[in-house]
Amino acid sequence: MMVGRPTVGIIYPDHAAEDDYPFAADLLGVRIPVAHIYGTDLHAVPELLDLGSPEKLAAGAAKLGPESPDVVVWACTSGSFVYGPDGARSQVEQLSASAGGIPASSTSFAFVEALRALGATRVAVAASYPRDVSELFVDFLRTAGIDVVSFTGAGIETAAQVGTLTSREVLDLASANDHPDAQVLLVPDTAMHTLRFLRDIETHVGKPVLTANQVTVWEGLRLAGYNLGRPELGTLFEEGVDHGAR
Repeated sequence: MMVGRPTVGIIYPDHAAEDDYPFAADLLGVRIPVAHIYGTDLHAVPELLDLGSPEKLAAGAAKLGPESPDVVVWACTSGSFVYGPDGARSQVEQLSASAGGIPASSTSFAFVEALRALGATRVAVAASYPRDVSELFVDFLRTAGIDVVSFTGAGIETAAQVGTLTSREVLDLASANDHPDAQVLLVPDTAMHTLRFLRDIETHVGKPVLTANQVTVWEGLRLAGYNLGRPELGTLFEEGVDHGAR
């Protein structure tokens, strides 16, 4: 396990729910600096491919350089899974190289690793995206051996719109799109605020819930070899969960 508190560098697209990260940093007692990159925030494949391009992620890594991060995570689910599993893997490998060789990951891989830590293989997906983009996330999960028993794309066109959803609206989206056969409910999109009321979402649906900003923080800590239980951030952060810390 890592000695001392790590610095998890976050590359975040545009502006929407990035205030989830300082909230998590204060709660966990770690450093989570955020560097922004910019593009059209449409939930559409061409725009998402551009947003997650090597050039833009390298620019984000450069912005994080003065923070001396131990790990860097591309905090965008759709801007990673849209590349497919192989492309997303290449994306984080290039990001690691741009960041000086430190460990790197993305929110899409964070979902997969979090499910492995929970020992879950059957999920429901309550996505904010249009259906065609949501289907790409389902494909990404299924390639990783995860059984997606149901999924919904809410059809919200931009990240900025997602960032305005209230806690009540997020709770309603989650509960309306759960499935009784799912062990875990996934709520992707780092543009969605969730960290301040994650336990409320889990209570609402009656099972573990994984959200984009939650798994992004967890993945950064996992890669840094740092294990810290804070159940306020959901089942994933409970003591006893195998975080894979070294």
